[in-house]
Amino acid sequence: MFPQPNRGKSSLISGSISTSQKQRYYLFKGISWNQGTIKYLLFLSCLVISITNIYPASAHKVEVAGDVGGTLHIEPNDNPRAGEPSQAWFALTRRGGRVIPLSQCNCQLAVYAEPYAAGEPPLLEPQLEPVAAERYQGIPGAEVVFPKPGIYQLQLNGKPVSGARFKPFEFKFEVTVAGGSTQNTQNLRDVNGDLVEGESQQLPIWAIALPILGFIGILIVVLRSMRSSGE
Repeated sequence: MFPQPNRGKSSLISGSISTSQKQRYYLFKGISWNQGTIKYLLFLSCLVISITNIYPASAHKVEVAGDVGGTLHIEPNDNPRAGEPSQAWFALTRRGGRVIPLSQCNCQLAVYAEPYAAGEPPLLEPQLEPVAAERYQGIPGAEVVFPKPGIYQLQLNGKPVSGARFKPFEFKFEVTVAGGSTQNTQNLRDVNGDLVEGESQQLPIWAIALPILGFIGILIVVLRSMRSSGE
């Protein structure tokens, strides 16, 4: 480390430091400061990216009933859209992690539009078929076409077939459905009776402005860093 002046014997030593040694010291000091700047720039970049990520991935929905656990996933990306086919599948597992295929379960799927009254017939009753999804084989799955945007409830009831060993179960999954691509230029009422605006293909102004402001901020920090290292 370069010795500090006016500190006893260090002041005598400083007189013997050559100009080239001083230049190397200040260069090293500037590099250290720039390393901190780089870390700050990386942090700022990650922050801008996380803010502008306007379509985050949704987590799978999980329910447990008795000794059976059920996980719902809807393609694509747990983000169903009204009027478009969505593939729903249910990963059923017994306590301990053993998968329950559709061949071992007498399962029925019913779709209700929220809110609904007790005893009201389901809006849809999709036919379940065995599907392969992720690491699961032969689990219950169905193609669902939600008619309108809004909130729906998917009810999956199941009981073991002869030879299977698990308790009967009922799972209730709440699903939010967005407007479809064919509804992006008109206003419509969703299944809850609320007036909703169709989605636009264009990005909102703030989604465009944030990356630009982030880039300007990074540019200002870089220019300040260059100016400070040159002094």
